[in-house]
Amino acid sequence: MKRLSISPQARLSFLYAVPIGLLGGLMGLGGAEFRLPVLAGPLGYPARQATPLNLAVSLATIVTAVIVRGRTLSLAPVTAAWPVIAAMIAGAVTSAFWGAGAARRASNEQLERVILVLLVGIGGVLMGEAFLPQDVGGLLPETAAVQAVAGVGFGLTIGLVSSMLGVAGGELIIPTLVLAFGLGVKAAGTASLVISLPTVLVGLARYARHGALDDRAALKEVVLPMSIGSVLGAGTGGLLVGLVPAAALKFVLGAVLIVSAVRIFRH
Repeated sequence: MKRLSISPQARLSFLYAVPIGLLGGLMGLGGAEFRLPVLAGPLGYPARQATPLNLAVSLATIVTAVIVRGRTLSLAPVTAAWPVIAAMIAGAVTSAFWGAGAARRASNEQLERVILVLLVGIGGVLMGEAFLPQDVGGLLPETAAVQAVAGVGFGLTIGLVSSMLGVAGGELIIPTLVLAFGLGVKAAGTASLVISLPTVLVGLARYARHGALDDRAALKEVVLPMSIGSVLGAGTGGLLVGLVPAAALKFVLGAVLIVSAVRIFRH
């Protein structure tokens, strides 16, 4: 009987993805922002290739989340927020399309500078969330026109970050929906999947059109094992929620993300 051969690259990808997914599950996020420094650091991919690979793994984790939560995923809690969600999708899809194209045209050094700024920003957001109360309520006026314009504006930012970093954007979508628009955390989590899926699909399609996913070895040895490891880790983390204070974990991991980004991308 022929033994299954697993390459060192595939094994390493899986081993990195599991703890990242676990930590992401404990925070209620996918952990993609922590995968990018791994892809560009220990796994040795240039930024221009690491980003679409990360986006492919993000798509796999989103689809898995939708399938796993399909029986319990209810759109009822987000019905009242559909105008805001639609506005955010419109903005996010637009900027994801543009951002993926811009990332392909940029040099590797230019893209690394952009990634560094975005990762440091996300790290700061995670650290800041640790000090925010859970019952802030919507900070924006409930006027339909104001919320629609704000939704498009937030969506543009989220789509750009998604396409440049290869992330689903939940680390930005959920706090935006909770703090700016007053959604509950559970409803924001559901809405995050609804917004992330088309955003990631558009960005990934744009990258694929330019041949960024033509490396079959990378798909087999990085995307596949990282997807499996991320799903297993996130599922385990979801079951262990409550064992570690989410606020403290976000603060620590935000700081870790900033340090990792500076070490890997500062050159």
